[in-house]
Amino acid sequence: MQDMSVTQHWPPARQSAVENGPALLPDAYAALDTARDLTARFLQGLDTRRVGATADAGALRAALGGALPDLPQDASSVIAALAQSMDDGLLGSGTGRFFGWVIGGALPAAIAADWLAAAWDQNAAAYATSPASSVLEEVCGAWLKSLLNIPAQASFAFVTGCQMAHATALAAARHRLLADRGIDVETDGLSGTPPIRILTGQTRHESLLRAARLVGIGTRAIEIVAVDAESRLRMDALAQALAASDRPTVVCLQAGEMNTGAYDPFAEACALARRHGAWVHIDGAIGLWAAASPRLRPLMAGAETAHSWATDGHKWLNVTQDCGYVFIADAEAHHAAFAQSTSFAHAVDATRRQLEWGPEWSRRARAMPTYAVLRTLGRSGVAALIDGCCEHAQSLVRGLSELPGVQVLAWPRINQALVRFDNDARTDAVVAHIQQDGEAFFGATTWRGMRAMRISVCDWRTDAQAVERAIMAVKKALEE
Repeated sequence: MQDMSVTQHWPPARQSAVENGPALLPDAYAALDTARDLTARFLQGLDTRRVGATADAGALRAALGGALPDLPQDASSVIAALAQSMDDGLLGSGTGRFFGWVIGGALPAAIAADWLAAAWDQNAAAYATSPASSVLEEVCGAWLKSLLNIPAQASFAFVTGCQMAHATALAAARHRLLADRGIDVETDGLSGTPPIRILTGQTRHESLLRAARLVGIGTRAIEIVAVDAESRLRMDALAQALAASDRPTVVCLQAGEMNTGAYDPFAEACALARRHGAWVHIDGAIGLWAAASPRLRPLMAGAETAHSWATDGHKWLNVTQDCGYVFIADAEAHHAAFAQSTSFAHAVDATRRQLEWGPEWSRRARAMPTYAVLRTLGRSGVAALIDGCCEHAQSLVRGLSELPGVQVLAWPRINQALVRFDNDARTDAVVAHIQQDGEAFFGATTWRGMRAMRISVCDWRTDAQAVERAIMAVKKALEE
C-alpha cells in the first residue's frame, strides 16, 4: 500500500515517453496547485459572495468562447483563466443562502473525495476495471439501506440523480410486470405488449415523465390520481383507479413532495397496490432522508413495503454533483433489466459488476463522496443535518410570515415551504428582485394555479445567520 503520509510535489519523477505531447507541457502539474488555491479561495469567500449570477449568456460566451487555440497553452494559466471567466456566471448554491429549487451544498469531505475520484480516474464499471471502486459501492449500498430503512436484500445502483433512478426503477418494474405475463421485454421489446400505466398524483415531479419516456412507457401512460388538501394521494381515488383496469401498473408515491414536503400514506397505498398486482415506486428525491432522522422517521412508516425507492445524494446528503441512488426490492428484475454479457468481460466471482445494475457503462467512481460523507457524519451526523435543515426552514418561514404582505401557503413539514406576496405579478416581481439583489436566492413556482415562492433548505452551511440574512433580503424586496 502506498504511503500517503508524505506530501508529494509536482511533477512526479517519471515522464511520458511522448516527446511533444500534453504530458510534457511546461509545469503541467502546476495546474493542480492552481485549482487547489482557487477552490480554497472560492469556499472561503462563500459567506460574502453574491448568491445569484451576475453575467448573462452573452458575457459568458465572450469570456469563454473564441476560436480553438492552434498551439498548446500552459495548463495552470488555462485553469486560472477558466475560473475567472466562469466566476460571474456561478450560482452561490453552496452559500447557505440559496433556497431555490432543491440543490444541496457540498460538505468538505465530499469535495475532497471527489478530488481523489478525479485524480485516480477509475472506471467504476465493474470489479475488473476498479476493484476498490466496486467494493466501495457494496459498502455504501449497505450503509444507505440501513440508514434509509430499505430492506437489506434490496439491490441498488449509483446513478446521476433521481431522473435516472426513476428510469432504472421503471425498467425493473417493466421487466417484472411483463415477465409475469410471459413476455421477455429485454429481448422482444415493447411492441405488442400490454401497455403499462403509471398512477400518480398531480404534483409528481417532471423527472418521472422523462423517465417514462426513456423506458418506452410514454407520458400518455401516466394517469393522475386525486390528492387531498395536504397533497397526499387519496386512497379512495387510488383504489378506484387500480380497480378500473387490469393493465400492468406502476403506482408512484411521493416522500417529500417538492412544494409542500407532503408524504403519501405508504402502508395503506402499498398494501392496496400489492392486492392489485401493481409495482410501487417511491420518489424520495428529497424526503426519503426523513428515515435517517429519528424525529422524522414516522413520516416514512410503511415505505419499506414498496418495490423501489429513488433519492438523491447531491440534495440533502450534501455530496457533490452528480449522485443519485436507486434501491429495488426485486433484485432479479433489476438485474434482468440491465445485465449484459460481453466478449471482453473479465468475470470475478462474488464481486459487483456495477454496469449490470444501472444505465451507465463507463463512469466515474461516484460512490467516493458518499462514502466520505457517511463515514464523516455517521448516523447521528446525518440525522443532525436533516433535522437542522428542517429547523432552519421553520425559522425562515416564521420570520417571513411576520412581514407585511406575506402569505404562507404551505408551512414546512420537512424542509420545503411555499409563500406568496399579494398576487401573481407581485410574487414574481419580489422573487426577481431578491435574485437580482444577490443576498439570497429563492425560486418561483406555480402551485394550485397560483404563483408562489418556493423555499428549500438543504445546505449544511445554512445557519441562523443565513436565515436572518434571507429574511432581511425578502423584507428589502418588499419595501422597494
